[in-house]
Amino acid sequence: MSNRTEISSLGEFGLIEHLTKNFEIKNVSTVLSVGDDAAVIDHFGKQTVVTTDLLVEGIHFDLMYMPLKHLGYKSVIVNLSDVYAMNATPTQITISLAFSNRFSVEALDEFYEGVYAACEKYGVDLVGGDTSSSNKGFIISVTALGEVAPDKFVKRSTAQTGDLICVSGDLGGAFLGLTLMDREKKIFLENPKVQPDLEGEDYIVGRLLKPEARKDVIDFFEENKITPTSMMDISDGLSSEVLHLCRQSNTGCRIYEDKIPINDASRKAAFKFGLDPTMCALNGGEDYELIFTLKQEDHDKIVLNEDISVVGYMTEMEEKCKLLTKGGGTHDIIAQGWNAFGE
Repeated sequence: MSNRTEISSLGEFGLIEHLTKNFEIKNVSTVLSVGDDAAVIDHFGKQTVVTTDLLVEGIHFDLMYMPLKHLGYKSVIVNLSDVYAMNATPTQITISLAFSNRFSVEALDEFYEGVYAACEKYGVDLVGGDTSSSNKGFIISVTALGEVAPDKFVKRSTAQTGDLICVSGDLGGAFLGLTLMDREKKIFLENPKVQPDLEGEDYIVGRLLKPEARKDVIDFFEENKITPTSMMDISDGLSSEVLHLCRQSNTGCRIYEDKIPINDASRKAAFKFGLDPTMCALNGGEDYELIFTLKQEDHDKIVLNEDISVVGYMTEMEEKCKLLTKGGGTHDIIAQGWNAFGE
């Protein structure tokens, strides 16, 4: 049996010192990090972007199948993804946690291992945060800061009629991973002797438990002198996000069903669960891919990048938002994405 250290034995400051002692500063913009009343950041004439996310146990994650290390990693990734979606480079994060006494120091160490791995991979500094007790469950709040050259940030509201609509990677995998995990949890609760059957489902499980932020796509834009006309990350499904872009840019759109990128493993899993893969891509969440629009003349710059798919184009607002199906039909795009408020 491994030792369990009660959090109360360290106290709040002792705990923060314990959890953050191994972080090394990676960015010159980080002047002062953890350990003072506030961090000091100097972005040397660049513009600063700020984003924050709240993750609540039982709403955003289930610790029955989400290992704490993966949760730490994912908590950072979801914020970095928002920074990249602004065409910016993430540089610092702060993390605040509230937890009940069912968590030990060792459990928080595990969570911070994941945080540390994500910071290391994406070159980000942890510069602060807070801890508190919670009556039940685990609550995580992460704030990410990033830098961008003056006025190079990309908004949601600046797409034009005729722009190409593009997405990175593939869609629907995380939702299918969640569907699988929820199914296995239900079986386990009914019969704890039954071992989970995740055979051959590594891809969709990985998409749920260990997503990545698309730094590579932002790097690709810079290398190829591409500036998207609008952009956001896909956390609530393609339909929800494309409607955000259209609403904020005062455009309509056409999305081609046969152009939506879906991984073969996701497609197979969808059929196994009796689900339509297209619906999973349109309405599933948590893929953390990027959706962006480009001027048509930039098409040749992205054509060789296998990780970018053109899925449609922007139209006049009056033409509304439509999905052109494989069978030749036309449907209104409606947002049925995941909703944290359960409406």
